[in-house]
Amino acid sequence: MSTTTKTYGVDAADQPLRPSYIERRDLRPDDVAIEILYCGVCHSDLHQARNEWGNSRYPMVPGHEIIGRVTAVGSAVSMWRMGDSVGVGCMVDSCHACSSCQEGLEQYCEEGATFTYNSVDRHDRSPTYGGYSERIVVDQKFVLRIPAGLPLQAAAPLLCAGITTYSPLRHWRIGPGMQVGVVGLGGLGHMALKFAAALGAEVTLFTRSEDKKSEAIRLGAHEVILSTDAEQMSLAGHRFDFILDTVPHPHDLNPYLSTLKRDGQLVLVGVLEPIAPPVQARLLIGGRRSISGSVIGGIAETQEMLDFCAKHSITADIELLDIKDINQAYERMLDSDVRYRFVIDMATL
Repeated sequence: MSTTTKTYGVDAADQPLRPSYIERRDLRPDDVAIEILYCGVCHSDLHQARNEWGNSRYPMVPGHEIIGRVTAVGSAVSMWRMGDSVGVGCMVDSCHACSSCQEGLEQYCEEGATFTYNSVDRHDRSPTYGGYSERIVVDQKFVLRIPAGLPLQAAAPLLCAGITTYSPLRHWRIGPGMQVGVVGLGGLGHMALKFAAALGAEVTLFTRSEDKKSEAIRLGAHEVILSTDAEQMSLAGHRFDFILDTVPHPHDLNPYLSTLKRDGQLVLVGVLEPIAPPVQARLLIGGRRSISGSVIGGIAETQEMLDFCAKHSITADIELLDIKDINQAYERMLDSDVRYRFVIDMATL
């Protein structure tokens, strides 16, 4: 048995998204059924819809920044009740048994996490479909509580853009007295500025655009460095404890490495493949500096992030979207024409 569900999906890499229908499974004992109210639009939705990472499965329904309301629960569900305001992020299952899962780091599941869309259900091998949809059915352990006071539509991007930037800041224990740089001011970068400032760090934005200074200050930056200005970059040498690089396309990492203190950390959250030009080893060994990567966060940490946002009144800056405009929104994302995240009002479906 299953439930026919209206969606917006895509049938091939060279096709636009369009209205379509899928079948959502009936509830398993541990499942929660959710009416989707809002869904954020992530740049990875575009990558996947257009098969830019080479692993897309069609038909596809994108969307992994899901906010909704519980409408039904399975017979074994103890964590959720009908009417709860909830979220679903990038994952809907994992193996639960490997060391990463046992430590609450399901995003690093050694068997591979089951992603919210463009993945395969671990139980019946059916395709997973995402949040550009009327409803979704999810294992209760992968559902997140939206704290009272968080505006639902502006909370949606927290489930990817938010946790992607919060997780490395927490892992590397960012706090008062630390000098933190953020590279890029987009969907991820604007969240990184807010989080780093709320954690008490002295925050600097690196940008190629001089006109972003006032906006960066509004979002929490204390300073802005123009990365194309050699003098400004030179003056920033040996200054930063930690730099979070949010830019999702290849660019030169060497100038940023030069601004790190001894033992400084440059963390990538964008898929930069390939890294070009090559990293200069002398910049690493000369200051015992490191380059690391980070991807989203586990379920417990994502809940921690949502609670932190409620405590500090942090949400994403969004533009609410009618779903019929989704293809236009993809083109606008390519032109960086959004401040800073699109969110679909699913009532328009």
